[in-house]
Amino acid sequence: MPSGEKPKENRLKDRYRLIIYNDNTLKEVGFLRLTGFNLLWIVSLLAIVGVGIVFVLIAYTSIRELIPGYPDSNFRRTMVENAIRLDSLQNEIRLWEQYYTTLNRIISGQDTSDTTQEKPLPVKTSGKTVSFTRSPQDSLLRQQIEREERFNITGANLAAPKIQSVFLGHTLFFPPVKGVISQKYSPKHYGVDLVSKPNEVVKSVLDGTVIFSAWTIETGYTIAVQHENNFVSIYKHNSDLLKKTGTFVRAGEAIAIIGNTGELSSGPHLHFELWYNGSPVNPEDYIVF
Repeated sequence: MPSGEKPKENRLKDRYRLIIYNDNTLKEVGFLRLTGFNLLWIVSLLAIVGVGIVFVLIAYTSIRELIPGYPDSNFRRTMVENAIRLDSLQNEIRLWEQYYTTLNRIISGQDTSDTTQEKPLPVKTSGKTVSFTRSPQDSLLRQQIEREERFNITGANLAAPKIQSVFLGHTLFFPPVKGVISQKYSPKHYGVDLVSKPNEVVKSVLDGTVIFSAWTIETGYTIAVQHENNFVSIYKHNSDLLKKTGTFVRAGEAIAIIGNTGELSSGPHLHFELWYNGSPVNPEDYIVF
């Protein structure tokens, strides 16, 4: 180190005087004594204050939107709206997955609750031919009921509490087959079993779209129709299916042939189920068989 030059540590301890003069009168206005340490401390403090001010301006004012690449308020609002829509779509997809899982279990004959579904009671036959000819009294009674159903839109359909009357007020169900009930609806038997003539045509109870039309081990040839107002009708144990999945059918249109297929079938009959909002309902409350 050259002679006469002070070390850096000593230079930081040297005292300096900052004098302020009036430019017109050259009179001393004031002065400030400083050292190297004081100057370093003041500069650091000013830097910290400056960084704090910049942070506050960026965090709590709209100046941050002037930063290149920073999203503006409209962009952030769109992101929030899209996140909400995405969450709603995920919930909707989850509900549809649960719906179709339940529907597949229903169609395949599996239980959708903790209880085990009963097998249909066997159809007792004595070897005699069952006559399906209606008596005059029965025909008159059915004609009277059909007239009441046609002109009184708030008739027997309002008996079930599970379906809102606003829907049933405009819903007239068509009987799926002409026959007699061999087993009624119960909490463990989600539909009714109908015995009819051999090769009787099975008809759709309402307008709708076929959502399932195939063979299953438990229920044989099975067809399901999705109707308006969250109704689903299911027809099991058929001998043949007349409609394919995706086909639109009208009320009373032939969709299958009654039969005796599937492991759960104990004789020629139609197992008919009516579902509303994912829950089974008693078909006899809405349909005159």
